[in-house]
Amino acid sequence: MDALGVQLGCALSAAAVVYLTGELGAGKTTLVRGVLRGLGFTGRVRSPTYTLMEGYEFPGRVFHHLDLYRIHDAGELEFLGVRELDAADRWVFVEWPERGVSELPPPDLELKFELRDPGRRIGLSARSEQGRKLAETWRTLVKTATAPGLAGLD
Repeated sequence: MDALGVQLGCALSAAAVVYLTGELGAGKTTLVRGVLRGLGFTGRVRSPTYTLMEGYEFPGRVFHHLDLYRIHDAGELEFLGVRELDAADRWVFVEWPERGVSELPPPDLELKFELRDPGRRIGLSARSEQGRKLAETWRTLVKTATAPGLAGLD
């Protein structure tokens, strides 16, 4: 998942909202860590499991990683300022978006993580033109990469 995340990070250019769905342990957080590495982040990547949201600054952009597993009502997100996440200078990756969908910006790309025997798969669903471009670029990078562990993208 980390290698796929690095490739996705390399594919990111314009602002994007990405929803990550799938069961616990499917690789969502690992993929996001890889995305940050692909964007060039070298610091410690913090899990937002208890804080709900972690932010990372890049030149001209802000990356937000949300983990909504622990919320019970979408209204709980208001104090996080989620309405501001739909800005043109943001990359937003949301784990468990179904728990806060009424308060979140709409996705450009949805990634559905599935545990398979053996391994894992990620299904892609583009929900906007930006999402379609991102998915296309990511697929191309994954196909041309020679690093091990880059299988599993649908």
